[in-house]
Amino acid sequence: MPDDPNKFPLIGRLLLWVDRPGSANKLFWILGAICLGLFLYDFTFEKHGHFEMEHLPGFFGVFGFIAFAAVIFGAKALRVLIKRPENFYADKAIDSEDYPASGLDKVDHDA
Repeated sequence: MPDDPNKFPLIGRLLLWVDRPGSANKLFWILGAICLGLFLYDFTFEKHGHFEMEHLPGFFGVFGFIAFAAVIFGAKALRVLIKRPENFYADKAIDSEDYPASGLDKVDHDA
């Protein structure tokens, strides 16, 4: 039986639409519209940057996207270098130690 939405806090009731089918597409298009609006807004004012490329419309959005993508791809490349096999610690791991049979007896602490 699903939870009663009337018992949810106010913010939970306001965000119930996110869980409905098709909401992910709506969020995607809303985010795309916001990004497009911010890109177009970049044409409406004069910029006073230190470098000439900072005057290009949308420069900071494109720069941020490229920097974020570089971090992701750098992390993937770094993973190849520092990845270890699953049994890397094998005999040094605590869970690989044999537990003494005398310690496996059931003990009644209520007695």
